[in-house]
Amino acid sequence: MIVCSCNVLSDHDVRSALHPEGGNASSAGEVHRCLGCSRKCGRCMHTIRKIMTDAGCAAGHAPARVS
Repeated sequence: MIVCSCNVLSDHDVRSALHPEGGNASSAGEVHRCLGCSRKCGRCMHTIRKIMTDAGCAAGHAPARVS
């Protein structure tokens, strides 16, 4: 499935940036850098974070808000 239409990144590409043997992205923004591109419109960020969360990456979780 295409996750980022601006850079034509698939969910497989995103997972490869998270895998210890393929990449070491620790945030949604770092996924783009690991894959040699940059964020453009930002619509993919929610989906990238979801993939990170599903993969068990702590960085995929949004930071807690302090009220």
